Amino acid sequence: MRAATKDRAVERQIDELRETIRHHEHLYYVLDAPELPDAEFDRLMQELKKLEAAHPELITTDSPSQRVGGKPQEGSQGGSFAAMLSLDNAYNEQELRDWDRRVRESAGSEKLEYVCELKLDGMSMALTYRGGHLLRGATRGDGSVGEDVTSNVRTMRSVPLSVPATTLKKAGVPADFEVRGEVVIPLLAFERLNEDRERQELSKFANPRNAAAGTIRVLEPNIVAQRRLDFYAYFLLVDGKFYPERHDDSLKALQGLGFKVNPHHILARDIDQMLEFIAKCEQLRDKLPYEIDGVVIR
Repeated sequence: MRAATKDRAVERQIDELRETIRHHEHLYYVLDAPELPDAEFDRLMQELKKLEAAHPELITTDSPSQRVGGKPQEGSQGGSFAAMLSLDNAYNEQELRDWDRRVRESAGSEKLEYVCELKLDGMSMALTYRGGHLLRGATRGDGSVGEDVTSNVRTMRSVPLSVPATTLKKAGVPADFEVRGEVVIPLLAFERLNEDRERQELSKFANPRNAAAGTIRVLEPNIVAQRRLDFYAYFLLVDGKFYPERHDDSLKALQGLGFKVNPHHILARDIDQMLEFIAKCEQLRDKLPYEIDGVVIR
């Protein structure tokens, strides 16, 4: 009886540690509002790893200690998913106004609103969750079949390894879902990466997008973890369909699930509000920690 009681106490201690670490990971990597010094966070992680090492039967795949896994298989495919389509472009105000007119003509009397979102320049990624647990991370590939990079995705702390049932219920999302988003590398990390490559007499990455893509495809998760890639979610899908139906509701649901969503987005009623948002984003271009690539309107 005493041994069983002790085992349950250790299991509770491990569960509490995991929840505490997940809470502070979310504050730091998603909300950018850390409450703990790095040294204290590291102490909690080391305590968890020590307990798990002493009780390996209690290790779970979604434990914060399991973010850096083994090497992925080279050339492995991420499986099929709903098509990840490219974006059409508008390069000036007149082209945008012409597009808005065509959309409104097609919609007839239907009320229209647009979600305008600052576009970060990175690499498209699809994350598949089953039973609330991260099953697979895949690159865009040919739009329908991508490269399996799950081991590397697990190192990104802005990607939840699991979403609790209570959180899913509150957000109104089923346990099986897919998240689309952009993998980006901070400009400071990009500059340091190129400096390191120059010292090693290697060719430098041309831009942050290429650096993010090159990093996510390397075969060593420890390298990916060191480069501090980030993930911003912009689509939520259930059974291959966008969920919920309205895009602004989808962004709210993603936030509710614990994903990082670009804070620079608005719901616009007309072309003038779109143009106003685009002008504000241009002013942000040199003030953000990531490379930006215009504005997406959905």
